Amino acid sequence: MIRSNSSRALSQLLAVLVTVVLITVLYLAKTVILPLALAMLLTFVLAPVVTCLERIRLPRGAAIPVVLLAAAVILGSISWTVFMQLVEVTNALPAYTTNIQDKIQSFQQSKTGGFTRAQKELDNLSQQISDLSLGFTSDQRHGVAVELGSPNKPVSVREVGGSQGRLDALSGVLGVIVSVILIVVFTFFMLLKREDLRNRLIRLSGHGHLQLMTQAMDDTSRRISRYLSLQSLVNTGYGLIVFVALHFIALPHALLWGTLAGLLRFIPYIGAPIGALLPTALSLAVFNGWTNTLLIMAIFFCLELVTANFLEPHVYGKHTGLSSLAILVAAIFWALIWGPIGLILSVPLTVCLVVLGAHVPSLQFLTVLLGDQPVMQPGAHYYQRLLANDQREATQVLESHLKDTSLEDLYDTVLIPALNLAEQDRHRNALDDSTVDFITQTTKDLVEEFSLREEDPGTLGIGEVVPKKIACIPVRDDADEIVGVMLAQLLDRAGYSAIAIPIGSVNGMLAEAANAEPEIVCLSALPPYAISHARGIYRRLRMQQPKLQIIIGLWNYAEDPVKAATEISGGEQKLVCTTLAQTILQASLASGAPSIPEVRRPLENAGQAV
Repeated sequence: MIRSNSSRALSQLLAVLVTVVLITVLYLAKTVILPLALAMLLTFVLAPVVTCLERIRLPRGAAIPVVLLAAAVILGSISWTVFMQLVEVTNALPAYTTNIQDKIQSFQQSKTGGFTRAQKELDNLSQQISDLSLGFTSDQRHGVAVELGSPNKPVSVREVGGSQGRLDALSGVLGVIVSVILIVVFTFFMLLKREDLRNRLIRLSGHGHLQLMTQAMDDTSRRISRYLSLQSLVNTGYGLIVFVALHFIALPHALLWGTLAGLLRFIPYIGAPIGALLPTALSLAVFNGWTNTLLIMAIFFCLELVTANFLEPHVYGKHTGLSSLAILVAAIFWALIWGPIGLILSVPLTVCLVVLGAHVPSLQFLTVLLGDQPVMQPGAHYYQRLLANDQREATQVLESHLKDTSLEDLYDTVLIPALNLAEQDRHRNALDDSTVDFITQTTKDLVEEFSLREEDPGTLGIGEVVPKKIACIPVRDDADEIVGVMLAQLLDRAGYSAIAIPIGSVNGMLAEAANAEPEIVCLSALPPYAISHARGIYRRLRMQQPKLQIIIGLWNYAEDPVKAATEISGGEQKLVCTTLAQTILQASLASGAPSIPEVRRPLENAGQAV
């Protein structure tokens, strides 16, 4: 045990060290890694175009330069057009000087007296702080003020020369040119040797993981390509709407602002505000008054609100597999490492991490932390909120699940697994009595509330089933009784006459069941310790009524049901129902129904069979 704990600690320490080293390499070697990452992104975008040209019998060696040249022409044309439009805007700004000065003057005149006084006080305080800071520069030991950089105390200046001949020492225009050349070269060879690169990556995983690595690479390629294509469509539509709106408002260079708005939206979080700030600032100079400026701000605000909160989550939010919080954290992380370019690459790179975590068990924590899939099953979520004494959110879990499914499925997939978890913790003495009482009472109240509702969408109906009497007997405790109530509720909706016997002594429950004169008895038992109690009740029922039809319900049972049925019935039966749906079907067969109960449409179409 001690050895396993130490090995686990060493593996965790190794993982932390590898993560730190990897982040350090990403930061220090960004001069090469950043163009490589951009080249990978371009490869995902351009590979389908190269494939289409190859299908028309154009050799790959010729198709790749054609595609790269076409992409360069498109990007260059857009950049040149945007640059020339910005030059025109800059040249036209002096014509709006008078309008700008008028607005500044009107804004200053609108200041209240209180604001002016507050500003003066802040100015006085700032002056006092400045005078105080000058006092600290005096030489207290000699009582003589010495100015920094004076002849009495000169400041030594030493020129530090940068490393020459290194790639990361290049800056300015030369650095941009070198980076562009690296991106083009990397993209060319990735497109040319993409199958070879894929095979080498697969080979690194070993022959025993070929299927795993193939699925991971296919999933990554599909998600990133779909995300980039859908994002391009969304941003193009966004830019067109901005262009049309600004054109009708008569803002100069509306096409420029629409193009910039669409392009800047590729940068998460900061791109859209920058795209809105530029035309808004120009409107202050162009238009008299504030009406058009406020209208432009409202257009951008409403458009971004709809796009970011409604359109994007439905169009490509599900295709990335990332949560909104993960996108925000990823944007901050990659921006800190690689700057503004890291913002553009943040989503594709994080998608790669999520897919890697989905296919590699040791990296599954990446999918849990960054993915958009629920990390807890509904049953575990419901049980966890009950453990926290949060009845409101526990109810919301059930209500949310019930919107998309039937009441029967809610009981089978949420409530019964939750009760099973509670039973396991109770038998391990992990729950105190007050918590057990709260879980039991809350679940009882919710099941009773569901029984008082009108027929829910997806509830069971029954054709010509003969209405027989069915009694549900709990085997051991309150949890068995709650599931028995659920079963009786569903049987009533299916057309049977069902009663749920409350928990009590075995003699009392059997006597109450005998008074009801049922034709079918369902034993309700939750593992793990219900089999022995079910066996005793089954044998007593069989002794009292040898011809009674008995259905054994061993809910959420994960082991061999045939073995459990044989053990409970003494070899008489070989069937155990593990879900409420199976139990209702078995009751239908036991009652001699000519057809299996069928699912009805929602309430507004009640009475019409599917």
